[in-house]
Amino acid sequence: MAYRLIIIILPDKKKLDELSSIINKYDVLNSWQLSSRENEIIYNVIIRRAKTESLINTLQKRFSYLEGFRINLLPIEASVPVPEPIFNKKEDEITDTTLDDLKDHLDPHELINRLSRHELYASLSDIAKLSPIYITMVILSAIVSAIGVLNNNVAVIIGAMVIAPFLGPNMALSLATNLGDVQLAKDSIKSNYVGVAIAFSLSLILGMLFSVDPSVPEILLRARTNLGSITLAFASGIAGALAFTVGFSTTLIGVMVAVALLPPLVTSGLLFGSGEYALAAGAFLLFFINLVCINLAGVLTFKIQGIKAIYPERISKSQKMIRLSLILWTTLLLLLIVLILQYRGALDLLLLG
Repeated sequence: MAYRLIIIILPDKKKLDELSSIINKYDVLNSWQLSSRENEIIYNVIIRRAKTESLINTLQKRFSYLEGFRINLLPIEASVPVPEPIFNKKEDEITDTTLDDLKDHLDPHELINRLSRHELYASLSDIAKLSPIYITMVILSAIVSAIGVLNNNVAVIIGAMVIAPFLGPNMALSLATNLGDVQLAKDSIKSNYVGVAIAFSLSLILGMLFSVDPSVPEILLRARTNLGSITLAFASGIAGALAFTVGFSTTLIGVMVAVALLPPLVTSGLLFGSGEYALAAGAFLLFFINLVCINLAGVLTFKIQGIKAIYPERISKSQKMIRLSLILWTTLLLLLIVLILQYRGALDLLLLG
């Protein structure tokens, strides 16, 4: 059973009784307080991971107006002795008057079997930002992918897939949509745009410099897109979003391989650079399918899992962003299905001719 350590910095001692009242309504494993500076209290709480998000939401709503108020969240790797199972109070046993007006009051039906919204945000917001490390990873991944494709080396291509620099920014974009976080959305779009431009430009140059054989199986595999690619990309996108929310890094490796964005993009650039425009269009179509399906699956998965904004101004903004994103990604997906059907017919005629 996973636990979290919540460190609460309360800048006003007068609010300590109210804070204690809130904490006591949750079945915490342990809690204690320390005096930091004059009129400031540090309150430590060890609580089940499933209850973390609800407690933090409640604390944010009650104390975020206080200057100096802060919450730090840390994972607990192990606790000795092993905690006893916690049994929830029945709904009719809850007699809380302090929390009645709060949306995120926790009852037995509100336990979440995932990372909290705050942990997800901390993780994805870091990898969504455009940075020298991100650009370096895109360049290295593009070079590795190009070498693998040109030499028909599956192992090398898988290596490029595992690097997967585009997966994080796209998942961050889905999270930003559900939270109504415009700045995170902008950071994610910027990282995606710059990364795609760099990878495509680099592979285009490599396609001009080196001989590209369009009959290579690994090239044809990505150039001959079909409707099965949509099913694979959408299912893998859901698995990727779930892996991020529960912290399964091993699952993410499989998702990176299944719905890789970089190899088809690099293949498209290589083919464009060598003058194989029809095949290049097919490879780029596969890249775009994966991109759309990852984002659509991410938005839907995060929404179904209850990852949402808690402040009124963010709630209305997130609802608008979710509606717009679902319309955008669904429309693009339908257009891609039409393009696939048309492209497959044209490509078959080209290859037969």
